[in-house]
Amino acid sequence: MKPLKIAFVDSGIGLLAAAAAMRRARPDADLVLSSAPDSMPWGPRSAEYIAEHALACARAAAAHGPDALVVACNTASVHALTALRAELEPEIPVIGTVPAVKPAAAAGAPVAIWATPATTGSPYQRRLIADFGNGADITEVPCHGLADAVESADEAAIDAAVTAAAALTPDGVGALVLGCTHYELVGERIRAAVRPDLARHPAGDETPLAFHGSAGPVAAQALRRVGAAPDPTAEPTGSLTVLLGGRPSPLPPAASTYAEGRLLAGAEAVRG
Repeated sequence: MKPLKIAFVDSGIGLLAAAAAMRRARPDADLVLSSAPDSMPWGPRSAEYIAEHALACARAAAAHGPDALVVACNTASVHALTALRAELEPEIPVIGTVPAVKPAAAAGAPVAIWATPATTGSPYQRRLIADFGNGADITEVPCHGLADAVESADEAAIDAAVTAAAALTPDGVGALVLGCTHYELVGERIRAAVRPDLARHPAGDETPLAFHGSAGPVAAQALRRVGAAPDPTAEPTGSLTVLLGGRPSPLPPAASTYAEGRLLAGAEAVRG
């Protein structure tokens, strides 16, 4: 029986979170990670530039015969999803990434959306809020430099960017949406900065902060699209293929900084 194979596309290591979620859900699945770090950041680029580079990453991944391809990048999902689906579907289902505004706003508590400066205030994000905001009090928080800092694993720059964004986040938010896949790699640092009381007294706080990332939902949607079910107890036989600019490569050194990267590194024996 052919092993399940899922591909992930992003500009850089933001795809680690979704790929790690898939590894936890299906340890037996082969994973293909295709990125173009030399072209990032995609956020401030033109739609044409983003589509061109996302397509190049997707074509490199498609050559490895995945059962589905996850666009593990909010920006690429906005600007390139239509082009990717036109080229790859129906042979390869393409799953996009959308900030989790709807579930975050469902409870009606105040919501903060952390996103890149290019996404914050964009027509795309404003439409999400209008369509799925449920009347909640929603604050858009631009996170200057955070994605780049995560990509390079620059600890000082991560701390500075997280601190600056936390200062723009209103007190008392009940839910926080991570609108960039890179941010999920430092989720606990974000949580501690936004709600330091939770870090000090996690058991005694009566109003916990709900985090809404995309990695778990995207992995679940990919499995649904290929008619597969989660099986976290499966034998950990899945391989990892890493493509940087279309070329077989090891995981970038920065990946080992994050728990998701270390999880995936355990299956990095098979590439190309």
